[in-house]
Amino acid sequence: MKAPSYLDDAQIERLAELLEQRAVPFKGFNLEALDGFLSALVVSPDVIAPAEWHPAVWGGTTPRWGDAAEQAEVEALLAGHWNMVSQRVRHGDDDLPDHLAPLLWLPEETEAEHPDELDVGRDWAVGFFSGAQLREMQWDQWLDDNGWIEEIFSLFDQLASGEVLAEDPTAPATPISYRERLEIIASLPGMLADLNHHRVDALTPREPIRREATPGPNDPCPCGSGKKYKKCCGAAAA
Repeated sequence: MKAPSYLDDAQIERLAELLEQRAVPFKGFNLEALDGFLSALVVSPDVIAPAEWHPAVWGGTTPRWGDAAEQAEVEALLAGHWNMVSQRVRHGDDDLPDHLAPLLWLPEETEAEHPDELDVGRDWAVGFFSGAQLREMQWDQWLDDNGWIEEIFSLFDQLASGEVLAEDPTAPATPISYRERLEIIASLPGMLADLNHHRVDALTPREPIRREATPGPNDPCPCGSGKKYKKCCGAAAA
């Protein structure tokens, strides 16, 4: 079964069903957590092969599938979800196509009043941090070197924990509101796009700057005057 470039509604429903049956009961991911998990892998400082991350989806051990056809279906769905996320991170908040939107649960009437205890986005953020843990040292280096990445992680932590940490470590955290959750969720595509730009830049080989070797003092001057370098351009440089 060929992996789709993104998941359509039927494929999303099928993957969600498989996860609820074969992953969630074994402390694996539901669909929302898987979307966050794959988002972390796609923008990761290091490439992570499917053989490494597939078991985590199912709670640590890949299930035994009924037959080769079912296994091929599952692998194609996971690859399609990966492809979907890989395309998503190339877009920002304003130009993201609807079919690439993050797969997380929201109330039908998003703008209606809802209790602050409604933890929308929590599973997505927990999944993201699970993915980041696969390359914890590399992420820690990025966080140490880039304050803006630390700010993104702080927002994801608010979704995961439901709290905003105070600047004073001894002060109690402030519960995050439903509206604040929506604001963070609306900004997910832009934050992922920024992380992806950073990843691409970090992985792009840099062409070394080649500088012409400076002639020795008694070497012929490269300007062609016939004089020694120290008596010609070298004297001007000094």
